[in-house]
Amino acid sequence: MAEEERTKTTTVQIRHGHYLSAITNQNMNLLIRGVVLFSIGVFLALVLNLLQIQRNVTLFPPDVIASIFSSAWWVPPCCGTASAVIGLLYPCIDSHLGEPHKFKREWSSVMRCVAVFVGINHASAKVDFANNMQLSLTLAALSIGLWWTFDRSRSGFGLGIGIAFLATLVTQLLVYNGVYQYTSPDFLYVRSWLPCIFFAGGITMGNIGRQLAMYECKVIPEKPHQD
Repeated sequence: MAEEERTKTTTVQIRHGHYLSAITNQNMNLLIRGVVLFSIGVFLALVLNLLQIQRNVTLFPPDVIASIFSSAWWVPPCCGTASAVIGLLYPCIDSHLGEPHKFKREWSSVMRCVAVFVGINHASAKVDFANNMQLSLTLAALSIGLWWTFDRSRSGFGLGIGIAFLATLVTQLLVYNGVYQYTSPDFLYVRSWLPCIFFAGGITMGNIGRQLAMYECKVIPEKPHQD
């Protein structure tokens, strides 16, 4: 009897240890993914915001443009935080809905998605159109094309719309309070094509987040098996 109880106790301890180890690994992997997504968001914010400033699409006060990247100090951290939240939210929503995203799940596809997103942002700053409506419709078509080419999920489209709405609302409030401004605003205080950029950015960061989550699912289970 004593031996059986010791065996049971040992088995419970081992299971408890494995459970704690799994939880710790999961939390650590979540943190790592968050840091990676934050870094990518900061990098993209610096590059894309520099394009906008060079084209005089956005204007910051003279004392703000003091950094080496010609960007307000708070822009990259905010974009990095938003990127981390979006990148972690997409796979979480997929898991909650029970619809794992399997369309074009490879890094080459993700890199192409990032390239198309940068191209859309570049077009908004560099390409001259007859009017803002024409530019907005073109960017809207390109953004939906990006979703159709690299995502095609209902959850991705819904989250992209939600992200575009919230981000545009926050930007309107920032401009209204004089934090910065847009040249020639035609949609209240901002440009009418801005929601298209936010939509494409949400889809792009969601794809990166999904790919990182899938990489974790493939690699992490191999470690206990190897042990």
